Amino acid sequence: MSFLAKERIVAGPGFNRWLIPPAALAVHLSIGQAYALSVFNLPMSRLLGVTEPAASDWGLTTTVWIFNIAFFFLGISAALFGKWVERVGPRKAMFAAAFCFGGGFFVSALGVYLHQIGLVYLGYGVLGGVGLGIGYLSPVSTLMKWFPDRPGMATGLAIMGFGGGAMLGSPLAVSLMDFYATPLSVGVWETMLTMGAIYFCMIMFGMWNIRIPAPGWRPASMPATSETSASNANGDLPGMEAGQAIRTRQFWLLWIVLCVNVTAGIGILAQASPMIQEMYSTQMTVAAAAGFVGLLSLFNLVGRIFWSSLSDKLGRQWTYTIFLGFGAVLYASVPSLGQFSTPLLFVAAAAIIVSMYGGGFATVPAYLRDLFGMKQVGAIHGRLLTAWSTAAIIGPSLVTYLREFQINAGVAPAEAYSTTMYILAGLLLIGLTANLLIRKCEWPDNSAQRVAA
Repeated sequence: MSFLAKERIVAGPGFNRWLIPPAALAVHLSIGQAYALSVFNLPMSRLLGVTEPAASDWGLTTTVWIFNIAFFFLGISAALFGKWVERVGPRKAMFAAAFCFGGGFFVSALGVYLHQIGLVYLGYGVLGGVGLGIGYLSPVSTLMKWFPDRPGMATGLAIMGFGGGAMLGSPLAVSLMDFYATPLSVGVWETMLTMGAIYFCMIMFGMWNIRIPAPGWRPASMPATSETSASNANGDLPGMEAGQAIRTRQFWLLWIVLCVNVTAGIGILAQASPMIQEMYSTQMTVAAAAGFVGLLSLFNLVGRIFWSSLSDKLGRQWTYTIFLGFGAVLYASVPSLGQFSTPLLFVAAAAIIVSMYGGGFATVPAYLRDLFGMKQVGAIHGRLLTAWSTAAIIGPSLVTYLREFQINAGVAPAEAYSTTMYILAGLLLIGLTANLLIRKCEWPDNSAQRVAA
Protein backbone atom coordinates (compact mmCIF):
# COMPACT_ATOMS: atom_id res chain seq x y z
CA MET A 1 0.00 0.00 0.00
CA SER A 2 2.76 2.38 -1.00
CA PHE A 3 0.24 4.97 -2.22
CA LEU A 4 -0.33 5.81 1.46
CA ALA A 5 3.35 6.64 2.05
CA LYS A 6 4.18 10.17 3.15
CA GLU A 7 6.70 10.68 0.34
CA ARG A 8 4.01 9.93 -2.27
CA ILE A 9 1.99 13.03 -1.36
CA VAL A 10 4.72 15.69 -1.50
CA ALA A 11 3.39 18.47 -3.74
CA GLY A 12 5.28 19.37 -6.87
CA PRO A 13 6.28 22.86 -8.04
CA GLY A 14 3.39 25.21 -8.70
CA PHE A 15 0.88 23.27 -6.60
CA ASN A 16 -2.05 25.46 -5.54
CA ARG A 17 -2.24 25.37 -1.75
CA TRP A 18 -5.92 26.37 -1.84
CA LEU A 19 -6.73 22.82 -2.96
CA ILE A 20 -5.87 21.60 0.54
CA PRO A 21 -8.72 23.24 2.56
CA PRO A 22 -11.47 21.36 0.63
CA ALA A 23 -9.70 18.06 1.38
CA ALA A 24 -9.45 18.96 5.07
CA LEU A 25 -13.05 20.20 5.13
CA ALA A 26 -14.33 16.90 3.70
CA VAL A 27 -12.83 15.06 6.67
CA HIS A 28 -14.07 17.45 9.35
CA LEU A 29 -17.57 17.77 7.88
CA SER A 30 -17.78 13.98 8.11
CA ILE A 31 -16.58 13.48 11.67
CA GLY A 32 -18.47 16.59 12.81
CA GLN A 33 -21.60 14.44 12.54
CA ALA A 34 -20.76 13.43 16.11
CA TYR A 35 -22.43 16.64 17.31
CA ALA A 36 -25.69 15.42 15.72
CA LEU A 37 -25.63 12.01 17.38
CA SER A 38 -28.56 12.99 19.61
CA VAL A 39 -30.96 12.69 16.64
CA PHE A 40 -30.73 8.91 17.08
CA ASN A 41 -31.58 8.95 20.79
CA LEU A 42 -35.38 9.02 20.62
CA PRO A 43 -35.70 6.62 17.64
CA MET A 44 -33.36 4.17 19.42
CA SER A 45 -35.63 4.33 22.48
CA ARG A 46 -38.40 2.63 20.45
CA LEU A 47 -36.54 0.16 18.26
CA LEU A 48 -38.80 -2.67 19.42
CA GLY A 49 -41.99 -0.72 20.06
CA VAL A 50 -41.59 1.37 16.86
CA THR A 51 -44.43 3.79 17.63
CA GLU A 52 -43.69 3.99 21.36
CA PRO A 53 -41.02 2.54 23.68
CA ALA A 54 -41.41 -1.12 24.55
CA ALA A 55 -40.43 -2.60 27.92
CA SER A 56 -37.13 -3.94 26.53
CA ASP A 57 -36.23 -0.78 24.59
CA TRP A 58 -33.23 1.34 25.57
CA GLY A 59 -33.82 4.46 27.64
CA LEU A 60 -32.15 7.82 27.05
CA THR A 61 -29.81 7.20 30.00
CA THR A 62 -28.52 4.20 28.04
CA THR A 63 -28.15 5.79 24.61
CA VAL A 64 -26.55 9.02 25.90
CA TRP A 65 -23.43 7.00 26.72
CA ILE A 66 -22.78 6.48 23.01
CA PHE A 67 -21.97 10.21 22.77
CA ASN A 68 -19.93 10.20 25.99
CA ILE A 69 -17.84 7.18 24.95
CA ALA A 70 -17.23 8.57 21.46
CA PHE A 71 -15.88 11.89 22.72
CA PHE A 72 -13.86 10.21 25.45
CA PHE A 73 -12.13 8.07 22.84
CA LEU A 74 -11.69 11.12 20.60
CA GLY A 75 -9.41 12.69 23.22
CA ILE A 76 -7.69 9.43 24.17
CA SER A 77 -6.97 8.40 20.57
CA ALA A 78 -5.77 11.90 19.66
CA ALA A 79 -3.30 11.72 22.54
CA LEU A 80 -2.17 8.16 21.75
CA PHE A 81 -1.93 8.46 17.95
CA GLY A 82 -0.90 12.11 17.58
CA LYS A 83 2.78 11.29 17.18
CA TRP A 84 1.94 8.49 14.73
CA VAL A 85 -0.14 10.91 12.63
CA GLU A 86 2.85 13.27 12.40
CA ARG A 87 5.20 10.43 11.44
CA VAL A 88 3.13 8.70 8.74
CA GLY A 89 1.53 11.81 7.24
CA PRO A 90 -2.07 12.88 6.64
CA ARG A 91 -2.96 10.39 3.86
CA LYS A 92 -2.36 7.25 5.92
CA ALA A 93 -4.03 8.89 8.93
CA MET A 94 -7.12 9.82 6.91
CA PHE A 95 -7.23 6.29 5.49
CA ALA A 96 -7.32 4.91 9.04
CA ALA A 97 -9.93 7.51 10.07
CA ALA A 98 -12.19 6.53 7.15
CA PHE A 99 -12.19 2.86 8.16
CA CYS A 100 -12.62 3.60 11.87
CA PHE A 101 -15.36 6.22 11.55
CA GLY A 102 -17.23 4.54 8.70
CA GLY A 103 -16.70 1.14 10.30
CA GLY A 104 -18.08 2.47 13.58
CA PHE A 105 -21.39 3.16 11.83
CA PHE A 106 -21.43 -0.35 10.35
CA VAL A 107 -20.78 -2.07 13.69
CA SER A 108 -23.40 0.15 15.37
CA ALA A 109 -25.91 -0.73 12.65
CA LEU A 110 -25.35 -4.39 13.47
CA GLY A 111 -25.81 -3.62 17.17
CA VAL A 112 -29.09 -1.84 16.48
CA TYR A 113 -30.30 -4.65 14.21
CA LEU A 114 -29.50 -7.27 16.88
CA HIS A 115 -30.55 -4.92 19.69
CA GLN A 116 -27.19 -5.29 21.44
CA ILE A 117 -26.19 -1.98 23.05
CA GLY A 118 -22.66 -3.30 23.68
CA LEU A 119 -22.07 -3.47 19.91
CA VAL A 120 -23.32 0.11 19.54
CA TYR A 121 -20.94 1.28 22.26
CA LEU A 122 -18.10 -0.62 20.58
CA GLY A 123 -19.02 0.64 17.10
CA TYR A 124 -19.79 4.34 17.25
CA GLY A 125 -18.38 4.81 20.75
CA VAL A 126 -14.97 3.12 20.63
CA LEU A 127 -14.20 2.53 16.94
CA GLY A 128 -15.94 5.70 15.79
CA GLY A 129 -14.29 7.66 18.62
CA VAL A 130 -10.85 6.53 17.45
CA GLY A 131 -11.80 7.66 13.93
CA LEU A 132 -12.87 11.00 15.39
CA GLY A 133 -9.53 11.51 17.12
CA ILE A 134 -7.34 10.53 14.17
CA GLY A 135 -9.55 12.33 11.66
CA TYR A 136 -9.62 15.49 13.76
CA LEU A 137 -5.82 15.72 13.87
CA SER A 138 -4.86 14.60 10.39
CA PRO A 139 -5.53 17.82 8.39
CA VAL A 140 -4.64 20.39 11.05
CA SER A 141 -0.85 20.42 11.11
CA THR A 142 -0.83 19.96 7.30
CA LEU A 143 -2.86 23.12 6.84
CA MET A 144 -0.55 25.09 9.11
CA LYS A 145 2.43 23.96 7.01
CA TRP A 146 0.69 25.19 3.87
CA PHE A 147 -0.35 28.50 5.47
CA PRO A 148 2.54 29.62 7.73
CA ASP A 149 1.52 33.20 6.99
CA ARG A 150 -2.04 32.63 8.31
CA PRO A 151 -2.02 29.63 10.66
CA GLY A 152 -5.13 30.72 12.55
CA MET A 153 -7.20 31.05 9.39
CA ALA A 154 -5.85 27.72 8.12
CA THR A 155 -6.91 25.72 11.15
CA GLY A 156 -10.22 27.58 11.24
CA LEU A 157 -10.98 26.40 7.70
CA ALA A 158 -10.76 22.76 8.75
CA ILE A 159 -12.17 22.90 12.26
CA MET A 160 -15.06 25.01 10.94
CA GLY A 161 -16.16 21.79 9.27
CA PHE A 162 -16.31 19.95 12.56
CA GLY A 163 -18.68 22.59 13.90
CA GLY A 164 -20.78 22.45 10.73
CA GLY A 165 -20.94 18.67 10.51
CA ALA A 166 -24.06 18.58 12.67
CA MET A 167 -25.83 21.03 10.36
CA LEU A 168 -25.48 18.44 7.59
CA GLY A 169 -25.60 15.28 9.66
CA SER A 170 -28.78 16.06 11.59
CA PRO A 171 -31.16 16.67 8.65
CA LEU A 172 -29.47 13.86 6.70
CA ALA A 173 -30.12 11.36 9.49
CA VAL A 174 -33.73 12.52 9.95
CA SER A 175 -34.43 12.30 6.20
CA LEU A 176 -32.89 8.85 5.92
CA MET A 177 -34.82 7.51 8.93
CA ASP A 178 -38.06 8.84 7.40
CA PHE A 179 -37.13 7.17 4.10
CA TYR A 180 -36.30 3.80 5.66
CA ALA A 181 -39.09 3.74 8.26
CA THR A 182 -41.70 1.00 7.96
CA PRO A 183 -44.48 -0.24 10.25
CA LEU A 184 -41.91 -2.71 11.64
CA SER A 185 -38.81 -0.48 11.79
CA VAL A 186 -37.87 3.08 12.73
CA GLY A 187 -35.10 2.97 10.11
CA VAL A 188 -32.10 3.46 12.41
CA TRP A 189 -29.84 0.58 11.35
CA GLU A 190 -30.45 1.25 7.66
CA THR A 191 -29.65 4.92 8.20
CA MET A 192 -26.43 4.07 10.01
CA LEU A 193 -25.30 1.82 7.16
CA THR A 194 -26.00 4.55 4.61
CA MET A 195 -24.33 7.32 6.59
CA GLY A 196 -21.30 5.11 7.27
CA ALA A 197 -20.87 4.61 3.51
CA ILE A 198 -21.35 8.33 2.77
CA TYR A 199 -18.82 9.47 5.37
CA PHE A 200 -16.34 6.77 4.35
CA CYS A 201 -16.41 8.14 0.78
CA MET A 202 -16.11 11.76 1.94
CA ILE A 203 -13.05 11.04 4.08
CA MET A 204 -11.51 9.01 1.23
CA PHE A 205 -12.02 12.05 -1.04
CA GLY A 206 -10.00 14.12 1.41
CA MET A 207 -7.37 11.37 1.60
CA TRP A 208 -6.83 11.25 -2.19
CA ASN A 209 -6.54 15.02 -2.49
CA ILE A 210 -4.35 15.84 0.51
CA ARG A 211 -0.74 16.92 -0.15
CA ILE A 212 2.15 18.11 1.99
CA PRO A 213 4.59 20.90 1.02
CA ALA A 214 8.08 20.04 -0.17
CA PRO A 215 10.92 20.65 2.33
CA GLY A 216 11.83 24.33 2.48
CA TRP A 217 8.63 25.46 0.70
CA ARG A 218 7.08 28.79 1.68
CA PRO A 219 4.43 31.05 0.13
CA ALA A 220 5.82 33.33 -2.57
CA SER A 221 4.40 36.36 -0.78
CA MET A 222 6.12 35.47 2.50
CA PRO A 223 9.76 36.50 3.00
CA ALA A 224 12.26 33.93 4.19
CA THR A 225 12.72 34.05 7.95
CA SER A 226 14.21 31.75 10.56
CA GLU A 227 10.76 30.24 11.02
CA THR A 228 9.55 29.88 7.42
CA SER A 229 12.81 28.57 5.99
CA ALA A 230 13.83 26.45 8.95
CA SER A 231 13.05 23.07 7.41
CA ASN A 232 16.14 21.44 5.97
CA ALA A 233 16.52 19.08 3.03
CA ASN A 234 15.12 16.24 5.14
CA GLY A 235 12.00 18.21 6.01
CA ASP A 236 12.89 18.76 9.67
CA LEU A 237 11.00 21.62 11.29
CA PRO A 238 11.95 23.76 14.27
CA GLY A 239 10.23 23.30 17.60
CA MET A 240 9.72 20.88 20.45
CA GLU A 241 8.88 17.21 20.37
CA ALA A 242 5.62 16.19 22.05
CA GLY A 243 7.40 14.58 24.99
CA GLN A 244 9.29 17.80 25.68
CA ALA A 245 6.22 20.01 25.29
CA ILE A 246 4.06 18.20 27.85
CA ARG A 247 6.74 18.72 30.47
CA THR A 248 6.50 22.49 30.16
CA ARG A 249 4.47 24.87 32.29
CA GLN A 250 3.01 26.45 29.14
CA PHE A 251 1.39 23.20 27.99
CA TRP A 252 -0.48 22.66 31.24
CA LEU A 253 -1.55 26.28 31.49
CA LEU A 254 -2.99 26.00 27.98
CA TRP A 255 -4.61 22.67 28.96
CA ILE A 256 -6.46 24.50 31.74
CA VAL A 257 -7.44 27.29 29.33
CA LEU A 258 -8.92 24.88 26.78
CA CYS A 259 -10.61 22.73 29.42
CA VAL A 260 -12.53 25.59 31.08
CA ASN A 261 -13.45 27.21 27.75
CA VAL A 262 -14.89 23.91 26.47
CA THR A 263 -16.54 23.08 29.81
CA ALA A 264 -18.44 26.36 29.76
CA GLY A 265 -19.37 26.22 26.08
CA ILE A 266 -20.45 22.59 25.96
CA GLY A 267 -22.48 23.14 29.12
CA ILE A 268 -24.58 25.71 27.25
CA LEU A 269 -24.84 23.58 24.10
CA ALA A 270 -25.95 20.48 25.99
CA GLN A 271 -28.93 22.25 27.60
CA ALA A 272 -29.67 25.03 25.11
CA SER A 273 -33.19 23.92 24.18
CA PRO A 274 -34.59 23.21 27.68
CA MET A 275 -32.80 26.28 29.08
CA ILE A 276 -34.47 28.80 26.79
CA GLN A 277 -37.86 27.03 27.09
CA GLU A 278 -37.75 27.15 30.89
CA MET A 279 -36.43 30.72 31.09
CA TYR A 280 -39.06 32.02 28.63
CA SER A 281 -41.83 29.45 29.02
CA THR A 282 -44.63 31.79 27.94
CA GLN A 283 -42.97 32.79 24.66
CA MET A 284 -40.83 29.87 23.56
CA THR A 285 -42.38 26.97 21.66
CA VAL A 286 -40.57 23.70 20.98
CA ALA A 287 -40.13 24.74 17.34
CA ALA A 288 -38.66 28.10 18.34
CA ALA A 289 -36.29 26.38 20.76
CA ALA A 290 -35.16 24.08 17.95
CA GLY A 291 -34.52 27.17 15.83
CA PHE A 292 -32.44 28.59 18.69
CA VAL A 293 -30.32 25.43 18.75
CA GLY A 294 -29.84 25.72 14.98
CA LEU A 295 -28.76 29.34 15.40
CA LEU A 296 -26.19 28.28 18.00
CA SER A 297 -24.84 25.67 15.57
CA LEU A 298 -24.42 28.39 12.95
CA PHE A 299 -22.51 30.64 15.37
CA ASN A 300 -20.43 27.65 16.48
CA LEU A 301 -19.42 27.18 12.83
CA VAL A 302 -18.88 30.84 11.91
CA GLY A 303 -17.01 31.54 15.15
CA ARG A 304 -14.39 28.97 14.23
CA ILE A 305 -13.26 30.77 11.10
CA PHE A 306 -13.93 34.32 12.38
CA TRP A 307 -12.03 34.12 15.67
CA SER A 308 -9.17 31.99 14.36
CA SER A 309 -8.63 34.42 11.46
CA LEU A 310 -8.82 37.37 13.85
CA SER A 311 -6.18 35.71 16.03
CA ASP A 312 -3.67 36.13 13.18
CA LYS A 313 -4.05 39.88 13.74
CA LEU A 314 -4.56 40.08 17.50
CA GLY A 315 -2.31 37.20 18.56
CA ARG A 316 -3.48 34.01 20.18
CA GLN A 317 -3.06 35.14 23.80
CA TRP A 318 -5.16 38.28 23.31
CA THR A 319 -7.84 36.31 21.47
CA TYR A 320 -8.16 33.87 24.36
CA THR A 321 -8.23 36.79 26.77
CA ILE A 322 -11.39 37.94 24.97
CA PHE A 323 -12.87 34.42 25.06
CA LEU A 324 -12.33 34.05 28.79
CA GLY A 325 -12.74 37.61 30.09
CA PHE A 326 -15.71 38.69 27.98
CA GLY A 327 -17.13 35.16 28.26
CA ALA A 328 -17.13 35.37 32.06
CA VAL A 329 -19.08 38.65 31.84
CA LEU A 330 -21.64 37.11 29.49
CA TYR A 331 -22.15 33.98 31.63
CA ALA A 332 -22.58 36.09 34.77
CA SER A 333 -25.16 38.24 32.95
CA VAL A 334 -27.36 35.32 31.84
CA PRO A 335 -29.44 35.21 35.09
CA SER A 336 -30.16 38.93 34.74
CA LEU A 337 -31.05 38.59 31.06
CA GLY A 338 -33.63 35.99 32.07
CA GLN A 339 -35.58 38.75 33.84
CA PHE A 340 -36.30 40.58 30.57
CA SER A 341 -39.61 39.97 28.86
CA THR A 342 -37.95 39.28 25.51
CA PRO A 343 -35.38 36.52 24.91
CA LEU A 344 -33.46 38.56 22.31
CA LEU A 345 -30.64 39.62 24.63
CA PHE A 346 -30.29 36.09 25.98
CA VAL A 347 -30.14 34.70 22.43
CA ALA A 348 -27.48 37.25 21.47
CA ALA A 349 -25.37 36.45 24.55
CA ALA A 350 -25.66 32.69 23.96
CA ALA A 351 -24.73 33.10 20.28
CA ILE A 352 -21.56 35.05 21.16
CA ILE A 353 -20.68 32.52 23.87
CA VAL A 354 -20.99 29.61 21.44
CA SER A 355 -19.01 31.45 18.74
CA MET A 356 -16.15 31.81 21.22
CA TYR A 357 -16.49 28.14 22.17
CA GLY A 358 -15.99 27.17 18.52
CA GLY A 359 -13.30 29.82 18.08
CA GLY A 360 -11.36 28.33 20.97
CA PHE A 361 -11.10 24.98 19.18
CA ALA A 362 -9.99 26.58 15.93
CA THR A 363 -7.45 28.92 17.54
CA VAL A 364 -5.69 26.48 19.87
CA PRO A 365 -3.64 24.63 17.17
CA ALA A 366 -2.09 27.94 16.09
CA TYR A 367 -1.50 28.81 19.77
CA LEU A 368 0.42 25.52 20.12
CA ARG A 369 2.38 26.30 16.98
CA ASP A 370 3.33 29.72 18.38
CA LEU A 371 4.49 28.17 21.64
CA PHE A 372 6.11 24.92 20.54
CA GLY A 373 6.87 25.28 16.83
CA MET A 374 5.87 23.05 13.92
CA LYS A 375 8.10 20.05 14.68
CA GLN A 376 5.37 17.89 16.25
CA VAL A 377 2.47 20.30 16.61
CA GLY A 378 -0.05 17.60 15.61
CA ALA A 379 1.15 15.25 18.32
CA ILE A 380 1.13 18.05 20.91
CA HIS A 381 -2.37 19.01 19.79
CA GLY A 382 -3.49 15.42 20.25
CA ARG A 383 -2.30 15.36 23.84
CA LEU A 384 -3.92 18.71 24.55
CA LEU A 385 -7.28 17.34 23.39
CA THR A 386 -7.49 15.29 26.58
CA ALA A 387 -8.75 18.61 27.98
CA TRP A 388 -11.73 18.22 25.63
CA SER A 389 -12.43 14.69 26.89
CA THR A 390 -12.41 16.00 30.44
CA ALA A 391 -14.62 18.97 29.63
CA ALA A 392 -17.11 16.82 27.69
CA ILE A 393 -17.88 15.00 30.94
CA ILE A 394 -17.72 17.99 33.32
CA GLY A 395 -19.72 20.56 31.31
CA PRO A 396 -23.01 18.73 30.58
CA SER A 397 -22.94 16.98 33.97
CA LEU A 398 -22.43 20.26 35.83
CA VAL A 399 -25.36 21.97 34.10
CA THR A 400 -27.68 18.95 34.25
CA TYR A 401 -27.12 17.88 37.85
CA LEU A 402 -27.01 21.39 39.33
CA ARG A 403 -30.27 22.19 37.57
CA GLU A 404 -31.85 19.04 39.01
CA PHE A 405 -30.52 19.87 42.48
CA GLN A 406 -31.93 23.39 42.30
CA ILE A 407 -35.37 22.23 41.17
CA ASN A 408 -35.49 19.55 43.89
CA ALA A 409 -34.68 22.29 46.39
CA GLY A 410 -37.77 24.21 45.30
CA VAL A 411 -36.21 26.69 42.87
CA ALA A 412 -38.39 27.59 39.88
CA PRO A 413 -37.16 26.07 36.57
CA ALA A 414 -36.71 29.55 35.08
CA GLU A 415 -34.18 30.38 37.83
CA ALA A 416 -32.53 26.96 38.13
CA TYR A 417 -29.59 27.87 35.90
CA SER A 418 -28.42 30.96 37.82
CA THR A 419 -25.97 29.19 40.14
CA THR A 420 -24.59 27.15 37.26
CA MET A 421 -23.92 30.27 35.17
CA TYR A 422 -22.04 31.93 38.04
CA ILE A 423 -19.93 28.78 38.52
CA LEU A 424 -19.11 28.66 34.80
CA ALA A 425 -18.17 32.35 34.92
CA GLY A 426 -15.83 31.57 37.81
CA LEU A 427 -14.23 28.74 35.83
CA LEU A 428 -13.60 31.11 32.95
CA LEU A 429 -11.84 33.51 35.30
CA ILE A 430 -9.55 30.64 36.34
CA GLY A 431 -8.84 30.04 32.66
CA LEU A 432 -8.21 33.76 32.13
CA THR A 433 -5.60 33.72 34.90
CA ALA A 434 -3.90 30.66 33.36
CA ASN A 435 -3.87 32.32 29.93
CA LEU A 436 -2.26 35.51 31.27
CA LEU A 437 0.45 33.44 32.97
CA ILE A 438 1.64 31.96 29.66
CA ARG A 439 5.01 33.40 28.69
CA LYS A 440 7.61 32.89 25.99
CA CYS A 441 8.73 29.35 25.36
CA GLU A 442 12.28 28.32 24.50
CA TRP A 443 12.63 25.40 22.12
CA PRO A 444 15.34 23.07 23.46
CA ASP A 445 16.31 21.80 20.02
CA ASN A 446 16.78 25.33 18.69
CA SER A 447 17.45 27.68 21.56
CA ALA A 448 18.10 30.63 19.28
CA GLN A 449 14.44 30.74 18.30
CA ARG A 450 11.75 31.97 20.64
CA VAL A 451 8.16 32.64 19.87
CA ALA A 452 5.88 34.83 21.93
CA ALA A 453 2.48 33.54 22.80
